[in-house]
Amino acid sequence: MVYAVVKTGGKQYRVSHGDIVKVEKLKGEAGDKVTLDEILLIGGNDEAKVGTPTLPEAKVTAEIVEHKLAKKIIVFKKKRRKKYSRKQGHRQKLTMLRITEIQG
Repeated sequence: MVYAVVKTGGKQYRVSHGDIVKVEKLKGEAGDKVTLDEILLIGGNDEAKVGTPTLPEAKVTAEIVEHKLAKKIIVFKKKRRKKYSRKQGHRQKLTMLRITEIQG
């Protein structure tokens, strides 16, 4: 089984064919094809290709399944005895990708 380590949105993900991955929001509509070019490693079948830092000939093709929002997190700041507190919520925008092909 072939897998790849992909960098997108400042994070790294280990993906293989058919996986569904939550990544930072990407441009495009549901059903569009996306090509991920920053491939750090391709492995499988007892061998691996490691990039320095990336593999220039490798690419991963994925399909956008949907756009959604992550679970809300609460950012709370407080300084004791100073009557200072701030409460703020945040929901990160995510894109769900289905990996269709790994080349390299």
